[in-house]
Amino acid sequence: MPELPEVEAARRAIEDNCIGKKIVKAIIADDSKVIDGVSPVDLKASLEGKTIVAANRKGKNMWLELDSPPFPTFQFGMAGAIYIKGVAVTKYKRSAVKDDDEWPSKYSKVFLELDDGLELSFTDKRRFARVRSLENPVSVPPISELGPDALLEPMTVDEFYKALSKKKIGIKALLLDQSFISGIGNWIADEVLYQARIHPMQSASSISKEDCATLLKCINEVTEFAVEVDADCSRFPSEWLFHYRWGKKPGKVNGKKIEFITAGGRTSAFVPELQQNTGAESAKAAGKRQQVKVQKIKHNDSDSQDEEPEIEETAAGKSKVKQRGANTKRASTNKKSKESNSDDENDSDEAPKKSGKAKQNKSSKGKGGDKKKKTRGTNTAAKRKLEESDDEEDTDDNDASGDDDDSEQDKDQNLSSKTQSKGKKTTKQMAEPRQTRNKPSKKQK
Repeated sequence: MPELPEVEAARRAIEDNCIGKKIVKAIIADDSKVIDGVSPVDLKASLEGKTIVAANRKGKNMWLELDSPPFPTFQFGMAGAIYIKGVAVTKYKRSAVKDDDEWPSKYSKVFLELDDGLELSFTDKRRFARVRSLENPVSVPPISELGPDALLEPMTVDEFYKALSKKKIGIKALLLDQSFISGIGNWIADEVLYQARIHPMQSASSISKEDCATLLKCINEVTEFAVEVDADCSRFPSEWLFHYRWGKKPGKVNGKKIEFITAGGRTSAFVPELQQNTGAESAKAAGKRQQVKVQKIKHNDSDSQDEEPEIEETAAGKSKVKQRGANTKRASTNKKSKESNSDDENDSDEAPKKSGKAKQNKSSKGKGGDKKKKTRGTNTAAKRKLEESDDEEDTDDNDASGDDDDSEQDKDQNLSSKTQSKGKKTTKQMAEPRQTRNKPSKKQK
């Protein structure tokens, strides 16, 4: 596709071979899509008999300055090309005309024969080009709406950085915007971004001043070199992305894999390993995607409690998990506290109902009246024993009191001393408890 270097090569070819020569014959194609705003007859009349004074260009637009207006202007579009018979002009990748092809080509939109016999043709296979006849091309659209020419009107680093800082769109889309900077097309944009190591989708406003300076330098160097070799791509440096970006399948440049994405509405070649999107807008977009992902997972959890998807925990997620754990722990503590209080209340209610046996068990703990309370299980066991019938055997009473005493004995005592102590205490406790239990209180009755 013709971009600034290709259009500039065409302009130079006309400047070198056609300036000062008179147009003796013009053939205009009957194509109202390409011949814009003027009839073929009127355009033919405005050209024949005129002398070419200069060839001018801005961005991808070129116009011939004649000895009197109106002037023919050429917007090259996707496949516009200038050919001069017998003169080597840039051969565009997709619209090259071979020497043995018909002349003028069936794709010719404007054919001019000059007074010295030289023939010139503007062709367009794709019909996206536009040919107009204007009194003052620079004062009306599309040329009046163009930004500074990338080659003829280079910006300073400060100007470029200031201009980019105001743009929130991706840098590739911005470079393709001819109202921002004119002359840069798809392949140049990919090339300069590759050489500057900037991702095509990077937000223009997020690019640092240092990277802006690098990008501007690459724009100047690529356009100047391409123009210097008359847009002959075979003479482009071998390390340029240009040579490896045309295949349908991603290739490699300098050993690095090339991938394709759509940026600025155009298929864009870039090298992910070297061109990473580090802009603030990218981080923000990633955050939004993560938030949507988390919300989706929460929704799925509510539908199926058995599935627990594996995701990266966010700070918010961790906070919620911790809070949930704290609430559960707090609830468990409160429950235990209530149960403990309930047990204490039950113990106080049962105290008046206890028999002499219970009093004896309490006194058998020894002098340590302030010792720890029995556990919930011990209290329950004691209640069960108190509810047993009066015909319970003495051995049961002795075992219960013996267990309490054993729990308070010194661990260093040998087994025989434990047995003797247990026997003595059992003997003392045998008569008293049965007499007390045979006389139940009024409340027990």
